[in-house]
Amino acid sequence: MIRKSAGILPYRKVKGTFEVFLVHPGGPYWSSKDLNAWSVAKGEPDGDEEIFAAAVREFREETGLDISGEYLELEPVKQPGGKMVYAWAVEYDLDESRVESNLFTMEWPPRSGKTEEFPEVDKAGWFGFETARQKIVKGQVPILDQLEGHLLGRLR
Repeated sequence: MIRKSAGILPYRKVKGTFEVFLVHPGGPYWSSKDLNAWSVAKGEPDGDEEIFAAAVREFREETGLDISGEYLELEPVKQPGGKMVYAWAVEYDLDESRVESNLFTMEWPPRSGKTEEFPEVDKAGWFGFETARQKIVKGQVPILDQLEGHLLGRLR
């Protein structure tokens, strides 16, 4: 069975240029990584959960924020590991400093028998498309390409 992940990609227009909202994964593995580490706020559906409902829920869990608007469904993207990522873009300006993520538990340090809690997302930010392509994990670059193509096409 193909694994699925669903997320929301907010965007805004600032001083004539578009920016996208990305999140940085929390936990010790990602703490020193920046380039090719950021992501669309996303996660896997629970059981029979509808994929868009999962996207909205995951955004809320990972950021602590609610957003709304006219959602643009983007084409699903297959990541190198085989997971299909479903994403919806929405024009919405939010304050990245207000992000408050849920926590996850993992054994840390490895093979220590001890567990620690870490935020699923440790920071969030707004980036222009050029910078976002450097920050986001490579498997999600096509999501940015789709949104940018839509936005630029709309301006013509």
